[in-house]
Amino acid sequence: MLKKFLLFLCLAAGIGLLTGCGKEAASSSASSASNQIPVTVSFQGMKLIAEAVGGDKISVDTVIPDGTEPHDFELKGDDIKHIAEARVFIYNGLGMEPWAQKAVQAAGNSNLIVVEASKDVNPIMNQDPEEVKEHGEYDPHAWLSIKAADIEAAHIRDALIQADPGNKDYFEKRYNAFHDQLSSLYKEYASKLQSAPRKNLVTGHAAFAYLCRDFGLHQESVEDTFASGEPSAQKLAELVEYCRQNGVKTVFSESMVSPAVSRTLADETGAKVQVLYTMEDSGDGKDYIDMMRENLSAIEKGLSE
Repeated sequence: MLKKFLLFLCLAAGIGLLTGCGKEAASSSASSASNQIPVTVSFQGMKLIAEAVGGDKISVDTVIPDGTEPHDFELKGDDIKHIAEARVFIYNGLGMEPWAQKAVQAAGNSNLIVVEASKDVNPIMNQDPEEVKEHGEYDPHAWLSIKAADIEAAHIRDALIQADPGNKDYFEKRYNAFHDQLSSLYKEYASKLQSAPRKNLVTGHAAFAYLCRDFGLHQESVEDTFASGEPSAQKLAELVEYCRQNGVKTVFSESMVSPAVSRTLADETGAKVQVLYTMEDSGDGKDYIDMMRENLSAIEKGLSE
């Protein structure tokens, strides 16, 4: 804890050298060259939702580099510079970015609009005492839920309107279109998943509890919510037995997590491995709706085989 505190003292002291005065850097509500709102987000999932609402009226910078596992990320001085120069900073919350509040303080940007996107999402509690001790009491993966993503998008809409009131109608129109797309996906797959013969989603990483809650599914995972450590032989044996008893035909892996353990489980049970997007990387340039549709299609197929 002392080490982390000293690190943030150093970052806060150095940020002035990196950015000059943070207040001046973000004093304008839009980028001077393009008239776009300068938005900084914590990671790719927040970028996808922000772009869905903000369209071409925002320019988005991401703190956590594409391809970096967010749970393993460590903040550096240059990362705070991005926040100091932004008009809006968006982070997920629920313990996903434990560095966020200290980074905002270190940035020293009095004009910054800070958005905790998951505010008002009904949180899912972490069940593992060790995870609670190390990471906090909540599962952070709310952006992977259709219903929670809608809540997050609404908070982002409100922040963009605050930053650029002249484009209020534009942001409301784009949010409404995103809301309608999410609602359409939910209605389509609520029906399909209700009729699926199995309701047990077996995953490599426990990232889909909020999505499972949307559709009345049950998640069992090889690795914990924060994808830390290796599963024990006992845990694997229990999951093998679970898969056999429940007729699991597909084990789902994630694009940002090694599929090795999922493959081991699949090999032991005669199942196949199917990759799902966690929206923590660029996803081949797909937008949020595209990735969510592909995830739901893969889940529906995997639970119906």
